Amino acid sequence: MRLKNKAILLIGVSEGLGYALAYFCLTEGANVIINSGNEEKLKKISETLSAYGKIDYILGRVRNQKDAEEIIEKAYYKLKRIDSVAILIGGYEEDTIDDPKALDQMIDNHIKYPIYVISASIKYMRQGSSIVLVSAMRGIDKSLPTQLSYGIGKAGTAKAVEVLASELLERGIRVVGIAPSWIDGEFKPARDWRSLRKLGDPKAPPEDFARIAMWLMTDEAEWINGVVIPIDGGARLK
Repeated sequence: MRLKNKAILLIGVSEGLGYALAYFCLTEGANVIINSGNEEKLKKISETLSAYGKIDYILGRVRNQKDAEEIIEKAYYKLKRIDSVAILIGGYEEDTIDDPKALDQMIDNHIKYPIYVISASIKYMRQGSSIVLVSAMRGIDKSLPTQLSYGIGKAGTAKAVEVLASELLERGIRVVGIAPSWIDGEFKPARDWRSLRKLGDPKAPPEDFARIAMWLMTDEAEWINGVVIPIDGGARLK
């Protein structure tokens, strides 16, 4: 098991990517803590996934540095160490330069809040630990004219991966990212998700993205650092 006894914290878990990532981490032997601001969702995911391994949750939303520090401290108390942190805080809004209504929210969700979490986490992380961020194909490849703030936010996430990896080299902490295309629908454990898409589709089930994020936390990926991996099944080539 590639993550046997690893302590993994997932911040901003959804019923799509976050749920799937928790599942794959558990099936690879990790001890997992999930976080979001929705306790009903956290209970549902924890209860369902408890059949696959040791999982717990921490309720709370990251809105500032203090929030992040409280969540990370609680996670460390439960896990006794933190080997990997994946920051999955999402959010999607469309806007244009004529009305950049989503600018503050997209910068908060995709840049500021992840930075708060990382700042709070690194004092608990050891050499060999890893941090995973989630950018998007629209942040590193072609953008759409209706995605001004979203595209800027996700591009900022991608640049943060590189800058933070550079800063944390001396501490031996890797920072990596994934850039999903379109995450389609919610996760369901142990289903045949491969039958739900074909190579080149513009969207795919959360499993396709979660498996790469999980792998980046393993020792198999220990020489991958400071990069964002595009995950789109080749849809950008059409």
